[in-house]
Amino acid sequence: MSNVYQSAKDKYAEYGIDTEKVLKIAAQVPLSMHCWQGDDVGGFETPDAELSGGGIQTTGNFFGKARTVEELRADIDEASKYIPGALRLNLHACYGEFGGKKVDRNEISYANFKGWVDWCKSRKMGMDFNPTYFSHPLAADGFTLSNKDKKIRKFWVEHGIACRKIAEKIGKELGSTVITNFWIPDGYKDNPADRLSPRKRLEESLDEIFSIKINPKHNKDSVECKLFGIGSECYVVGSHEFYMGYAVKNGTLLTLDAGHFHPTETISDKISSILLFVPEILLHVSRGVRWDSDHVVISDDHTNAIMQEIVRSNAVDKVHIGMDFFDASINRIAAWAVGMRAARKTLLAALLDPVALMRDAEKAGDFAARLTLAEEAKNLPVSAVWAELCEREETPAGLSLIKQIKDYETKVLAKRK
Repeated sequence: MSNVYQSAKDKYAEYGIDTEKVLKIAAQVPLSMHCWQGDDVGGFETPDAELSGGGIQTTGNFFGKARTVEELRADIDEASKYIPGALRLNLHACYGEFGGKKVDRNEISYANFKGWVDWCKSRKMGMDFNPTYFSHPLAADGFTLSNKDKKIRKFWVEHGIACRKIAEKIGKELGSTVITNFWIPDGYKDNPADRLSPRKRLEESLDEIFSIKINPKHNKDSVECKLFGIGSECYVVGSHEFYMGYAVKNGTLLTLDAGHFHPTETISDKISSILLFVPEILLHVSRGVRWDSDHVVISDDHTNAIMQEIVRSNAVDKVHIGMDFFDASINRIAAWAVGMRAARKTLLAALLDPVALMRDAEKAGDFAARLTLAEEAKNLPVSAVWAELCEREETPAGLSLIKQIKDYETKVLAKRK
């Protein structure tokens, strides 16, 4: 224990905060590490899969992206060295191992993901899962589960059912509940004449997918809303109102993505309200810059507010924290490390807030004291406690972090050019 940390520990004790307890909680809360940062949301179904119909846009062409399952796993292992605390793997269905064979989305099975399960098991990691409703010819017109073509809807319903069965098996094998997240890109570029019919079709499709009984001990389902996307600027079928209503009615989890709302709208304020009506929440922690741009997460006001609300709502055990950003313009290992360290750091800061004293002041009607505490808390030595967490978790920080990432870039990533 360093003298700097001991001093910080004593300072926080003055505010009634036990930093040892906080360090333990901060390290134990799992962050779900999204595989798609490592290869620009490509997957391994076909070469250049991200270029096929209905894909996901990434920007940048920094060298060294993962081209195979083995390279992606190596990169995740490397990035994990720099991220203190518990991790899970967040995997999309298009990242299965298909052995060079054509396996369409509605035909995938647990066998295509057993390698990932074994890999996670060897690292004592849990896993989360996502059906892939993009980068496919049957998603090229921008509609999947709400498509007016019944055959296309049937295909995507079958994909969703297959994914839930796979997730259930994964959860059973790993002994850790999988969170399976449903997001679809469906929507119109311009104003539609009929907003209702696609939403009716989406509801029917989801009902059919979720009618298959899955053991909630092994898998829990979540649905993810969005305000707009490229090619769906004026209308998204799966809006916040649609999915919130669906989650409340059907008892699923609701996913809040930090980049999926209006630029001036924050998801932090939604957490306490939503938890009154749905059992749990899945977060996709991202950073939208003017639009849903999925910038690397940093310790900014929005991320701090998200973590503060999780802690202040006593919801650490009800909110699942998943990461969702992808930047192809910088070293992808660094992107993982910086973004996930920022998430852990802001969670730590939220746990260190003197919120008990703030609540006491608020209950007493002493709003001046509440405001003063909130401001004084900004000067408390969070960085010293963060440094202690990194040291205990044996993860580098500062210039050492940069050096180690650069070494991997030179020795490994540069050879993939």
